[in-house]
Amino acid sequence: MDAALPLAGIRVLDLTRLLPGPAATMHLADMGAHVIKIEDPGAGDYARAMGPVRKEVSQFFVAVNRGKQFIRLDLKDAAQREQLLAMVEQADVLVESFRPGVMEKLGLDWPRLRQRNPKLVMCSISGYGQDGPYAQLAGHDINYIGYAGMLEQSAGADGVPVLSNLQVGDLLGGAQSALQGMLAALVAVKMGGAGRHVDVSMTDAVLAHNVMPLVAINDGRAAVPGRALLTGGVPCYNVYRTSDGRHMAVGALELKFWRACCDVLERPDLKPRHWQLGQEIGGADALALKAELDAIFGARTLAEWSALFEPADCCVTPVLRTAEALEHPLFKARAMTGQRRHDTEGWHWAVAQPVKFAL
Repeated sequence: MDAALPLAGIRVLDLTRLLPGPAATMHLADMGAHVIKIEDPGAGDYARAMGPVRKEVSQFFVAVNRGKQFIRLDLKDAAQREQLLAMVEQADVLVESFRPGVMEKLGLDWPRLRQRNPKLVMCSISGYGQDGPYAQLAGHDINYIGYAGMLEQSAGADGVPVLSNLQVGDLLGGAQSALQGMLAALVAVKMGGAGRHVDVSMTDAVLAHNVMPLVAINDGRAAVPGRALLTGGVPCYNVYRTSDGRHMAVGALELKFWRACCDVLERPDLKPRHWQLGQEIGGADALALKAELDAIFGARTLAEWSALFEPADCCVTPVLRTAEALEHPLFKARAMTGQRRHDTEGWHWAVAQPVKFAL
């Protein structure tokens, strides 16, 4: 345990599986908490067998369970359930992601846990919350972001929703929202308050963060998929294909950045066609200018454009592949990436805790 880390001394019992809960408790471990991951005696966390497997465990499982202690308990067995309850008495946090009602059936619901430890923070992560008409329904990331109106907005010019390889429902809705709730409840306990039950609905959390479409509705209109300010409706905030089939990300939303971008493109005549100067978002002129920029960016390679834009400081950057990001000086300088050896099977990448602390 690193005493310099802010959660040193915090003890966490992790009953979660797959992605949202394990990612949340991984962040707690990265910040110094002692996380004990409790799995059933059989297959354990389903993530152990998902995706590429090395040394009898998947890389998916390894990626979100670093820094944890692992034990096996059969919570349907009275003696082993009592063993968990004894651990609860010494714990600060317990996290679970069963379907609502399962903890009660196991005799581990919030009222019983609170009796054993009034200072405990219990966090329940579920798709649709601990109550409500959908509480008992199964779901995955695609379902949560679909209900929350986020998937409809993640669309190309043809309006067809596109699946991101960043699981917004699981990681924002589940992991980050759970982390926020647990840390807030821990602060309350450390200030002398009682423990409490944190109810995290992944779908609720995605809806709450669906900011730009909510802004559009409050302005009396609906955001058009693939045609809003940040989803392709303006040429100054868009993605352009290069001559070698790669892409550049143009984020020149502010007028000063757009003007600097036009200078690099050697097209000063385009400076008045920024959306702040009257260009309609998603309108005919925006689409026409997008076509012009498609042709301009299509004349050079990713490396050529990257070299031209690097000194310009106008929010135009290359779209990197994951392998390239891992090697990029940006992340190496921040100690975010490093290779580690996995026995005799070669080098494997590890990504560090993104939040840095200093005393």
